[in-house]
Amino acid sequence: MPSKYRLFDRSKLTLLPLKKRKSLLGIDIMQVPALRSEFHPSFMKVAEDLKAAKESGSARVLMLGAHVLRSGMQKYLFSLMEEGLISCIAVNGACAIHDFELAYHGSTTECVSTYISNGQFGLWQETGLLNDIVADGVKDGLGFGEAVGKYIVEEKLPSADISLFAKAYELDIPITVHVGIGYDIVHEHPNCDGGSIGQASYADFLIFAAQLESLEGGVVMNFGSAIMAPEIYLKALSMVRNAAHNSEADGHKSICHFTSLVCDLHDLPEEVSAEPPKTNAAYYFRPWKTMLVRTVADGGRSYYVRGFHADTVPGLWTAVRRCCSNSSSEG
Repeated sequence: MPSKYRLFDRSKLTLLPLKKRKSLLGIDIMQVPALRSEFHPSFMKVAEDLKAAKESGSARVLMLGAHVLRSGMQKYLFSLMEEGLISCIAVNGACAIHDFELAYHGSTTECVSTYISNGQFGLWQETGLLNDIVADGVKDGLGFGEAVGKYIVEEKLPSADISLFAKAYELDIPITVHVGIGYDIVHEHPNCDGGSIGQASYADFLIFAAQLESLEGGVVMNFGSAIMAPEIYLKALSMVRNAAHNSEADGHKSICHFTSLVCDLHDLPEEVSAEPPKTNAAYYFRPWKTMLVRTVADGGRSYYVRGFHADTVPGLWTAVRRCCSNSSSEG
């Protein structure tokens, strides 16, 4: 029996080609990795933990908001991925859109105030290919991230060399996409199949949870995701701890001793090991109470670094370089 409520008729929509859109960002935003003269001291501690996690085979999880890609940090991330310091990446739907548009069209990001006025915001033909890519991927048993990475690589898109999804696919690093239906511009499109989007994103959530099974002794990092990252991490961690607890008699490790890092623009105090009171607005900044306090309370450690992604990502990368350099000289 169909809904008693009227649905919006998507056949009334007009989609325009990307060549008619004025995009705000192009491939020239890509930054070439360069050492920083200074970086936050916490990054060295995280770099050391990343190195130890790689050596022990523990998870090295990176969670991102879309502004990391819009800041041109891709090549820094590629370097960390190629060195084995990232074993899983979790992103939101906006990351997939920006990454795909850059790979396909060499530009991304529209002026919302301009295009919302005439109702054209988000309604671009080529971007909607993502819906078909994901639906086809579901038919082949793929999750969202794998389907997108596979397409970019196999179709040899013009700027595939700057695609995070393509790089992850080539390196066999899971990149999981965690979508909220209605959050992303491709959900406006007539070819959007909510069932396929949901199935693909849920498969990615299970892939992400499986990666957290090896988080003991590992590192989990969040750059710029205030909601997606802490929320999927919280649920997935509960799942894997539950399963580990049920298997303790079989010798499975508990998941308590690991490092968490959050990098964002919120002005948090130097000491973040205790969550703020509910009367403090910062209490509602999920990464603090979830990633920096509650989930590491049984033996983990956490760090917060305030700054723009154009500073924090290179800062971590520089610390990794220094850490590796020190290890080489000692050897």
